[in-house]
Amino acid sequence: MAGGLVGLLDDIAALAKLAAASIDDVGAAAGRASVKAAGVVVDDAAVTPTYVRGLAAKRELPIIRKIALGSLRNKLLFILPAAMALSAISGKLVEIVLMCGGTYLCFEGAEKLHHRVTGHGGPHSDAAHSGEADGEPDPEDTFGPEHEAKTIAGAIRTDFILSAEIMVIALKEVLGEAIASRVAILAVVAVVITLLVYGVVALIVKMDDVGLRMVETGGSGAQKIGRVLVAGMPKVLSVLSTVGIAAMLWVGGHILLVGAAELGWHGPEDLLHSIEEPLHEVAGVGGVLGWGANTFVSAVVGVAVGFLVVTTVTWIRDFRAQRKQPA
Repeated sequence: MAGGLVGLLDDIAALAKLAAASIDDVGAAAGRASVKAAGVVVDDAAVTPTYVRGLAAKRELPIIRKIALGSLRNKLLFILPAAMALSAISGKLVEIVLMCGGTYLCFEGAEKLHHRVTGHGGPHSDAAHSGEADGEPDPEDTFGPEHEAKTIAGAIRTDFILSAEIMVIALKEVLGEAIASRVAILAVVAVVITLLVYGVVALIVKMDDVGLRMVETGGSGAQKIGRVLVAGMPKVLSVLSTVGIAAMLWVGGHILLVGAAELGWHGPEDLLHSIEEPLHEVAGVGGVLGWGANTFVSAVVGVAVGFLVVTTVTWIRDFRAQRKQPA
């Protein structure tokens, strides 16, 4: 009996170690998949603060919490099952969907870049994201449950697109895993990314309030820090938005380069490697130079594809508008 008990305990210990190792594997794979989606995460974190700009300060965190819950629901209840169904049908289908997402990233990045340069943007520009036509919210619509509900619904709709891109990028990294592991990894990615993005968003939108409180109630040192926070947060948002645009173009272009090679068109990626590989041989800084070349070429591809799509969408929109005008 004692021997059987010891054997049972040994088996339980072995199972516990195996479970711990599996959890470690899931965590490591989730971390790698999350890193691959970093460019879209930056864009998500850059876009979301615009939705609470101009709203009552006391409603900012409740609204962010509702958007975060909607984002998590998007990922776990809709996108995750759809992603698993895609992966069960064909890995190439996942690649095609990912390239569609990459094209959308290029389009959105190019449109935002065009808006920055010319001051004019389309329906997916920063102003449209925030619900502002001229950069300032309508005072009559700033407060009230109806406006708040529209704000949350609009943010969750935009988040669905970004979340789908994040989850499909992550899915591609774990296609070799067993189905159960794949589901667990993607679920971890969904939760971690959502907490990360909306935690950062909450910190960003409340930092100026923290600074203002420090100016009003703190000592001389705290007041100086508070003034820096109040003055610096608009600059932080501007920098974050710029980084988000660059990330969309770079990540979108890289997705298209890799996806084209995966689907059989190796020319563009081979050209990239012919530029990148000699730079890796440079002593000391080869890794940085190679990464920089890869990023630059990917961004160029992103800009080219993005502006091609922007031009096409603009032409179609103008053509449809002309068709609707009376003769």
